[in-house]
Amino acid sequence: MKSLIDNARSFASHVAENAETFRPLEAGQSPEALFITCSDSRVVPSLITGARPGELFELRTAGNIVPEYHDDHPAGETATIEYAVRVLNVRDIIVCGHSHCGAVSAIVRDDDLSSAPAVRGWLERAVPRAVRAPRAKDPSAVPADVADAVQQHAVDQLERLRAYPCVRERIEEGLLSLHAWYYEVHTGAVMAHRPGGDRAFGPL
Repeated sequence: MKSLIDNARSFASHVAENAETFRPLEAGQSPEALFITCSDSRVVPSLITGARPGELFELRTAGNIVPEYHDDHPAGETATIEYAVRVLNVRDIIVCGHSHCGAVSAIVRDDDLSSAPAVRGWLERAVPRAVRAPRAKDPSAVPADVADAVQQHAVDQLERLRAYPCVRERIEEGLLSLHAWYYEVHTGAVMAHRPGGDRAFGPL
């Protein structure tokens, strides 16, 4: 914690030294994309993309899950997506899954989450059945990175997004594009989903 506090204390000096980057932020934001990814601390969107302050609007959820749209039950995730699309007018939405994802691994391996009921409920309600079943008979035989399941899960979230009225409308108007990415935390490699190609995911 000490290193975090030390950096926070000195950050104002860093901003002062780079005023040309930070001062325009006072006037507002105009991000290029909404980046939806996992809460995992190893996934740092600005580090992966090289985005500067103001260039990415971020949504972090356990397992980079996009909840189903319900206008009668607004949630923070839904509000973030709607704000990015209708107010900030982002032109792209990226859903980025990652290797060694604890959320997807827990579902594939059928982990016992009885001690974390909120996590269990979130995953069971939000993760598509295609990822959940069939569950592994021998959890130790499941690769640690569960890459295929994570990639399929990221693509499934695009379908969730298409059910959002604001997203559907902007896509139909040709003003919004959706992308599914996969990030390897141990190599830094980033791949993108390519519908209709020989490989589901390939280099950017």
